[in-house]
Amino acid sequence: MAYIALEHIDKYYGDQQVLRDLSLSVEKGSFVTLLGPSGCGKSTLLRCLAGLEPISSGRILLDGQDITHTKPAKRNVGMVFQQYSLFPTMNVYRNIAFGLKMKHVPREEADRRIRDALEMVNLQGYEKKYPSQLSGGEQQRVALCRCIVTKPKVLLMDEPFSAIDAKLRKELQVHIKEIHQELGMTTIFVTHDQDEAMTMSDTIHLMNQGIVEQSSTPLELYAHPRTTFAAGFMGNYNILDQDAFAQVTGVPCPHQRVCIRPELIHMSAAPFPQEEGSYRFQGEITRWIPQGNTILYHLQSHGVDLKVDILFDDGSDLFQEGQQVCLMIRQRDLLTYPQG
Repeated sequence: MAYIALEHIDKYYGDQQVLRDLSLSVEKGSFVTLLGPSGCGKSTLLRCLAGLEPISSGRILLDGQDITHTKPAKRNVGMVFQQYSLFPTMNVYRNIAFGLKMKHVPREEADRRIRDALEMVNLQGYEKKYPSQLSGGEQQRVALCRCIVTKPKVLLMDEPFSAIDAKLRKELQVHIKEIHQELGMTTIFVTHDQDEAMTMSDTIHLMNQGIVEQSSTPLELYAHPRTTFAAGFMGNYNILDQDAFAQVTGVPCPHQRVCIRPELIHMSAAPFPQEEGSYRFQGEITRWIPQGNTILYHLQSHGVDLKVDILFDDGSDLFQEGQQVCLMIRQRDLLTYPQG
C-alpha cells in the first residue's frame, strides 16, 4: 500500500476547475517532485495535501488513514513555503522552537532537536540572530529546521528556492537531498524548474492543466516522454508534425508527430557519409546561445525551426550565424506520437 494516496482529486475555485480527477501515490521515504508550468495545479495539490485547501471531491490517504477532512494541525505534515514565513520579531531559536512549543515538547528535548537541526543545515551559532540579519538562503534553512524538528510524517516544500540566486540554489538542492537521505523523511517538492526536478527527485509527477501527464523516474521521463507535452517540457525536444518532418528530411512521415532531442541531431560543416537508417539534410544557423558546457544552436532547415545542442570544447569549432551546416538524425533516435 502506498504511504500517500491521492484518489480522484477534483478541486474547483468557483467555476474554475484546477485539479481534474487526479490520482497519484507516494512511497514512504521517497523524494517526489510535482513539476509543471505555472498554473498547472501543483501548488494547489500540495496545499490540499497539507489541509490548507479543501478538495471538491476525492480522497487523501496518509499511512493508511483517510485525512481528507482532517484539520491541518492533526495531519502531522510539515510545509516549507517559498516566502519562508519566519516570525520577524523572534530569533532563530524561537522561530524553530515555535512548533515544538505548540506540541508541548519538553524544553530539554526541544533544545536537543533544535541543536541537531541547526547542525544539519550548518547554522550552528545562529540561534540569537533575527530573520532580518539572515540571507535568503539562511532564512530558508531556518524554515526547513522549523519543519524537521517536529518530525512530521511528510515534508512538503512549495518552490522553496524561487527567491534564491542560482549558485546558492544549487548548493541548497544538494543539501536538502542529503538531509532527506539522512532522515528518510517522505518529501514532496514543488517546482517548475526541470533541472531542479532532475537533480533532486526519486520520482517526478509531471503536471499539466490539472492532471498528471506522466509519473516516472527523472531519467525515464527525460529519455522516454509519453506525450508531446512531456517531450517539450522536459527535454526541449524538437516537435515536428508530418509536414514539417517531410520538409526537413525529404521523406514522408508515417507518424503524426515526431520528437527529437536536440543533442541527438548531429551537425557538421562537412557532409555526413551515407548511413542506413538515418536522415541527412542541411540547415542554416540563425543564432547560438552558450549554456555552460553546451551550446544551443537555433537553425532553419527548409523553413522549419530546429534546436541542436553541441558539447562545448575550446571554442575552435564554433558555428557562426548564417553558416550553412550539414545535419543528420538516426531513425532510432526519433520518438513518435499520434496527433495531440
